[in-house]
Amino acid sequence: MSPERLLAELNLSWLDISALVFFLVCWIGYPLFAVWRGRRSPSLHSTMDRYRRDWMLRMIERDNRMVDVNIMRNLTRSSQFFASTTMLVLGALIALLGYVQQAMDVVSGLPFTVKASQRLLEIKMLLLVLIFVYAFFKFSWAIRQLGFCSTLIGAAPKMPKENPEQYAPEINRIAAITSYAGTNFNNGLRSYYFALAAMTWFLHPWLMLAATAWVVYVLQHREFASLTLRTLQANDTSTDARY
Repeated sequence: MSPERLLAELNLSWLDISALVFFLVCWIGYPLFAVWRGRRSPSLHSTMDRYRRDWMLRMIERDNRMVDVNIMRNLTRSSQFFASTTMLVLGALIALLGYVQQAMDVVSGLPFTVKASQRLLEIKMLLLVLIFVYAFFKFSWAIRQLGFCSTLIGAAPKMPKENPEQYAPEINRIAAITSYAGTNFNNGLRSYYFALAAMTWFLHPWLMLAATAWVVYVLQHREFASLTLRTLQANDTSTDARY
């Protein structure tokens, strides 16, 4: 089938193609951009990495590590919540694929919407399925990594308070895996932001372009220029700023 015939069957305009390509570039490229910029300027993730290492320094000095176990449990629960929520969303989206015609009737009745073919509507739904499948894999991998960290915390021996840095390899290992889990959790959470942008494609491709750009702006601002980041970096933690 020729590209022209395929585009005609899908009723896919060049504006739809441009919106989809722009969305995929932003969704796939933003995590890479965040890692690249995080190596050159302070970010929430790099700043929290310092606190993660400080946490492991304190942990390795303690006899009773129930505080550390409870913190790890809370982190795991956050990933478990989003993983289970993602499965519910995927179930709803897969069920919706069986009611494409009804969805078309609902969308076409909204103002300022572009009429789409049934095949194009299915592509839009499959894009959301792809996003949430990716999010589920990220959240589930974060859960496993946090489980590994819990095991490493339990296996870490108690070290003297005078010089815990002599056990830097053990400290760095646990802090690094905790950081990896944080990265995967962030990528899964970002998928929810981009899923909101992808939903606007059901209304209009121009709206999808604007929503995708807005999501990228919000993500980079929170990661690299938020008041939370400034507070984490400040020596004086007292602040009356609004978050």
